[in-house]
Amino acid sequence: MAEQEYFRKALSDFTFDVASGGAIRHLADRGYTVRQIKEMLDFPTPLDRVGQAVWQHFLKTGQVTDTEPEDGNQQEQFTYVLEYDAYGKSSYRRVTLKERDARPVSWQERQFSQGEDGPLPAFLEEKCRENQEEQSYVSCDFGLRSRREPGEYRRMLGFLKEDQREYILGLPWERKLVYHRLDRRMREIVARLYSSGEWHGTCYFVTTREKIRL
Repeated sequence: MAEQEYFRKALSDFTFDVASGGAIRHLADRGYTVRQIKEMLDFPTPLDRVGQAVWQHFLKTGQVTDTEPEDGNQQEQFTYVLEYDAYGKSSYRRVTLKERDARPVSWQERQFSQGEDGPLPAFLEEKCRENQEEQSYVSCDFGLRSRREPGEYRRMLGFLKEDQREYILGLPWERKLVYHRLDRRMREIVARLYSSGEWHGTCYFVTTREKIRL
């Protein structure tokens, strides 16, 4: 009985990846929210399953990381290889290409000051241009706050535009501090939350090795 159940789940995972996995990853890369992706799929898929697929894709591509960003020269370099087991279940196997340099990163840490740094949106844009978006991250505690302080969490999200709020709510944030790449949408979200006074975080600019608290 247990083996039958395992086979059904494996077959379901395989069918899901074939029918929707590629489309979900493609649409996520194009910037669509989880809800928008669900509505665009040909194969009916629960919202939470789409969210999990997007989250796993973000972790694999570095859009989101669950460890503090580091110097690209010191980070472990790896790739993921898609494999299928005897039951047809797909999984990604992590393959290390280069071992991580154990030497610690020396960060220049400071507090953001609007008086010295200027308006936050322009400041973040300039820093991301200097470092490139792939080397610019912001800490996110959405998974923690949504569970510990649900009322304050909802009030905080009320400061966002509808599409920004939909993006945040669609992702299954882990119950710990994670780091999201500072792409254009996240820069706009950070700027709105910062101006509300309801949020604090830290920006990591890896190329210039700056850690800036907001």
